[in-house]
Amino acid sequence: MPPFAASNPLPSSPPKPDSNIVTIDVGGQFFQTTKQTLNSAGPKSFFAKISESQFSTPFIDRDPELFSILLSLLRTGNLPSKAKAYDMQDLMSESQFYGIENLLMNSLSSPSQFEPFNLERSVILPLNGRDTPSAIASTRFGAVHVAHGSKITSFDWSLRRKSTFLTQFSAVDSLLALSSSVVAAGATDFSGMQIIDLKRGFVKTTIEWENVTRSGSTVQAIGSSPEYLFTSFESGRRNSNSIMVYDLQSLTPVTEISHNEIFGAEIDSAVPATKLKWVSGYNLLMASGSHSGPSGVSGNIRLWDVRSENVVWELKEKSDCFADVTVSDNLSVIFKVGVHSGEAYFVDLRKLSAGNSWVCLGEEKKVTNGKKEGIGCKVEDHGNQVFCSKGGNVELWSEVIMGNAKNGEGRSEERILKKNLMGRVKDMGGHKITNLAFGGNKMFLTRKDQQCVEVWQSSTREF
Repeated sequence: MPPFAASNPLPSSPPKPDSNIVTIDVGGQFFQTTKQTLNSAGPKSFFAKISESQFSTPFIDRDPELFSILLSLLRTGNLPSKAKAYDMQDLMSESQFYGIENLLMNSLSSPSQFEPFNLERSVILPLNGRDTPSAIASTRFGAVHVAHGSKITSFDWSLRRKSTFLTQFSAVDSLLALSSSVVAAGATDFSGMQIIDLKRGFVKTTIEWENVTRSGSTVQAIGSSPEYLFTSFESGRRNSNSIMVYDLQSLTPVTEISHNEIFGAEIDSAVPATKLKWVSGYNLLMASGSHSGPSGVSGNIRLWDVRSENVVWELKEKSDCFADVTVSDNLSVIFKVGVHSGEAYFVDLRKLSAGNSWVCLGEEKKVTNGKKEGIGCKVEDHGNQVFCSKGGNVELWSEVIMGNAKNGEGRSEERILKKNLMGRVKDMGGHKITNLAFGGNKMFLTRKDQQCVEVWQSSTREF
């Protein structure tokens, strides 16, 4: 039986064949809308088929109340307030039937709805087994993939559907979401980067870096741009490393932008990149890595022009090397957490040529007794905010726009970033935070010795 068929018309006169008005019978209840509204769902949706139907009044054997909610979503782009009375799973199932799950996902999990100052811990996602999370990757609309031990567990954008894939790695150290169901994964003790289709449950391909020692190639970091996939490799003997660039669609090699061979005691000059992040506003790749040796912790931060394969800026760190580093495209700022001080610092991307130094966020502490208070701290940016983990807490930093002395870009010459409170005090604290990620209107974090993922969402966001 077809999904919709002819039914008795409305008591009133049916619309003319060339009319823009469409009448639909859903489960015995009649609805009227326009062809434009139905076609806004996309050419492959069920609504588009209704619009093209030759029946005067097509009949759909589905729930009319849920249909009215989704029709309102088509008309306005948002769910009506009465949607709160319905179960989320029911709306998801109906949206999948009509082929508009993406519209529902966009309405509920749009990144534009992320409200950092009102974040509260809302959901705990349990993980199977005894392994704690080692890596986490989120998608634009809030699906999240979590590596724990040899497994990768995925939660869809609604956090209602869960699946687990068993990898060939003993532990996954690098994880990047290429889509809602495909990830790039690698380990520091297992050769090759794997592209895994988590939905279908198989490894699509394995990418190796052919180093001169032919000793295998472990993955230190993975990043991507709209066009490229970046991978930091290190040889199995740890005497050479590279940053390879692949075409994101075909996964074929494009170029090698960094290659280091280590000889003798020159290890500090060839530290592999352990974090890769694309800066779209500048068309640059940030690569950072550090090394702990007898003389302390040292490292470097480089900005690469991928097309020319040149380093356009480099900073070598020694006195208070970074425990973690990120770059905010929105704020044009590089942030770090000092491995000794545990404090957050920033440097302005727009003034790199001037040789400016790190500016401490807050009050800078003197490093004494060789303590490394920043070890394990994480720093990540999302939108116009920066999030820095300190033990079991998260600090939120945002820029204060002054009302005078504006430069050509609308910001004051002296940049001021302020620490802000977020959410409820009772949600703060706990075991040490090990991973931070952001997707859609959610913040995800994992903690040491905890077999779960915490989901933080805005307290003002209502469904």
